[in-house]
Amino acid sequence: MKALVSIVVDPERSSEVCSQLSQIEEIRKVYEVTGQYDVVVEVEAGSIEEFREILNKKILAIKGVKMTESAIVLCEWK
Repeated sequence: MKALVSIVVDPERSSEVCSQLSQIEEIRKVYEVTGQYDVVVEVEAGSIEEFREILNKKILAIKGVKMTESAIVLCEWK
């Protein structure tokens, strides 16, 4: 399964957070973005339970990550 996680980051730690996110094996893409969120990542997981572990133990554990919002990809068109 694939999920998109939008992340609010402490501005002083933006580069450090992106660097650490890039090191997580299950994260396929890391995008710095404009708008309500600072970073969006694409996560590949085998199940909802695995995704939950990645989110709680890897993403939210990074110092500087303030908040996340997740969207599970239901269908990929292109």
